[in-house]
Amino acid sequence: MSAPVKAFGITAILIVVLLVFAPIVALLTRTGVEDIPAATWPAIRFTLLQATLSALISVTLAIPLAKALARRRFWGRSVMVSLLGAPFLLPSIVAVLGLLAIWGRSGIFSDGLAYFGLGPLDIYGLEGVLLAHVFFNLPLATRMLLQGWQAIPSEHFRLAAQLDLAPRARFVLLEMPVLRGAVPSALLVIFMLCMSSFAVALALGGGPKSSTIELAIYQALRFEFDLAGAAQLATVQLVIGLAAAALAFRFGTDTLFGGSLEQPYQNWDKRRWPRLMDASILLLVVLFIGLPLIAILLNGVTGLMAGFPAGLGLAWSISVGIALVSAALALALALSLAHMIEASSSGTRIELVVMLLLATSPFVIGTGLFILINPFASPFELALPITALVNAALSLPLMLRIIRPALGRVDRNYGSLASGLGMRGWSRFRLLTWPQIKPELGFATGLAAALSMGDLGVITLFAPPDIQTLPLMMYRQMGSYQMDAAAGSALILVASSFALFYLFDKGGRHA
Repeated sequence: MSAPVKAFGITAILIVVLLVFAPIVALLTRTGVEDIPAATWPAIRFTLLQATLSALISVTLAIPLAKALARRRFWGRSVMVSLLGAPFLLPSIVAVLGLLAIWGRSGIFSDGLAYFGLGPLDIYGLEGVLLAHVFFNLPLATRMLLQGWQAIPSEHFRLAAQLDLAPRARFVLLEMPVLRGAVPSALLVIFMLCMSSFAVALALGGGPKSSTIELAIYQALRFEFDLAGAAQLATVQLVIGLAAAALAFRFGTDTLFGGSLEQPYQNWDKRRWPRLMDASILLLVVLFIGLPLIAILLNGVTGLMAGFPAGLGLAWSISVGIALVSAALALALALSLAHMIEASSSGTRIELVVMLLLATSPFVIGTGLFILINPFASPFELALPITALVNAALSLPLMLRIIRPALGRVDRNYGSLASGLGMRGWSRFRLLTWPQIKPELGFATGLAAALSMGDLGVITLFAPPDIQTLPLMMYRQMGSYQMDAAAGSALILVASSFALFYLFDKGGRHA
């Protein structure tokens, strides 16, 4: 490992450690340590239940969907793959509105049931939380598994066809290794995302019985200003996240297929029933994801027809600027950490610490940073750079889980040859690593930019009245009952988030 790469990696590790532990230490130092109140244990139990079920359902459904996308070529496939990122990229509160328009008590399906004399659907509570989390995370799990399927050399499928292997044998020899390597990572990421979910539980939880740790932290900070309680709950999140990450690393394995001539995939399976099954799966997923998106589009168009809200352009430009800075910073940190993990004997422990960012509440990070910064400078004047930093940190675990396996694959397949040719440093990255991992880099960077574009977390704690991002503007519009304006802002926000993701993702796949 070269000295610059090592220096960047150590710097990235220090940044992660500070962002994970410094805010909690600041809160505990300020308030002291007390026992966790008994009233918070139901929130902890519900958090574990909904996160576990959400992860299992999302990944289980993603397996046949990823397989169908991997082995089928049809018109519009590339568009569908890009659209799979849309639910995960949607701001949570906007997506919840779309789901309610389809599945809520006044939604399309409830209207259809009323036509037959049946009662409306009630999606509040555990059912609604699971529905929303599957809507968000099924596409993410599919993209993660799809990358594993696409890593199988096409020559392996051709050889399996020539040997006339049975479907079960093909699954065991080719597809099961992919699942062993990708499923634990997907379960881990989705579990942590659902564990720290805020807007979904707030909008669809349905009451105290469906309260999560994140909601309890928000209540402790926003309404009670109980810094000790917030710090204790954040510590619980870290402990749960550490246990989940340890399990994922324990059972996850790397998928080794060797080199390839990079030939395009060709499906030699001509049976009819797999084609019908794949077509049915793709159609159901299109309806499940597409109907709420259409509802968001129609409501947004109606809102914009009433006029563009004042301050929309400035809020949009601030959001785009934060998203680009956040994505660039997250990409630099992810690449540095990925190189450090691949070259270090303690790489698993480093990645474990990074994954704890998924279990760290942005409210706790924001409040801890407020306490740390306040003696030296005004946190309100640093609202935008702090938001970009925290957004980058929160998207870093996702980027790392996408980039690191790709980097390791390149080193395993071509590392010895590159070292023998004397390729090192920047020339090795430019000529070898970059062409091999650019699809993963584009996907990860687009994901980080879109997530930052739609984030409504730390900015709510730091932003002064005269500064607002587009999500914050929409939140304030909803709070003042300007629902048409909020719907119009939501459409602009959704379009901008998806555009950022699509541009980076497409650039990585076609650059």
